[in-house]
Amino acid sequence: MITRLKPWSRRLATCLLVLLLAGCTAIAGRAGDRLAGQLGDAVYNSNDPATVRDGLPAYLLLLDALVQGQTPGKAGNAPLLFAAAGLNGAYAGSFTGDDTVRAQRLSTKALDYARRGTCLRNARLCEAMPGPVDAFEARVAATPADDIETLYALGAAWAAYLQAHRDDWAAIADLPKVQALLERVAQIEPGHDRGMARVYLGVLHSLRPEAVGGRPELGREHFEAAIEQSGGRNLYAKVLMAETYARLVYDQPLHDRLLADVLAAEPAEPGFTLMNVLAQERARALVVSGREFF
Repeated sequence: MITRLKPWSRRLATCLLVLLLAGCTAIAGRAGDRLAGQLGDAVYNSNDPATVRDGLPAYLLLLDALVQGQTPGKAGNAPLLFAAAGLNGAYAGSFTGDDTVRAQRLSTKALDYARRGTCLRNARLCEAMPGPVDAFEARVAATPADDIETLYALGAAWAAYLQAHRDDWAAIADLPKVQALLERVAQIEPGHDRGMARVYLGVLHSLRPEAVGGRPELGREHFEAAIEQSGGRNLYAKVLMAETYARLVYDQPLHDRLLADVLAAEPAEPGFTLMNVLAQERARALVVSGREFF
């Protein structure tokens, strides 16, 4: 069973890399710490991925120190825990390269931070995390709309964890729980974080053909909605739609058009610049590999 899971679990890994960076933008901005918000904005508005890769570890240490200085069990600590979870997960997914051990270490820390924040905000959701999928889904569905940040922070951090532990069947088995979190976010606020929850869902539904449980056409709907909600400025939504949906259904015209749009676009966009620069790098690689794929 593990062998059969590996091909699509590896596709999950390649697709979630930059989503994690985008997903924690709003969370960091709401952490209640002005410096955290300003540094987060600087990261997401950078047009130089190498600078972010080299400089972000110092910021992660700062967040770790702030977390360690918190009063244990205080509900007001949750936003900072979510900010720390988001950026640790983002770094694990996008800047650790082939260092699997380091990626796993950082993503485990990210999920622990998100879990701790969730336990402070929503004890029942926290208790349901290790339990069966149906019980967890019921608890997610019962989460009130005003707790959307908890759902989103936990979903993003859990996605980072799955990416880093993609060869671990026990980790991948939790994929439906991640999907439930993000679907609830999209249900509460379809345009949350300029549609990033919809991008996650587009990826998750486009990982497998319909014959083996995938829902690619629903994935396409989520991608198209996310692109529209960002005014077409989220270039990574287009790249992931090409890489997952278009390749899954062998739609070469759509694949090529999406990548051409990305490469022709101006990447600078508040909140999306870093992600867009990385999207263009990914698009160039996909243009080359697409010649063989199709």
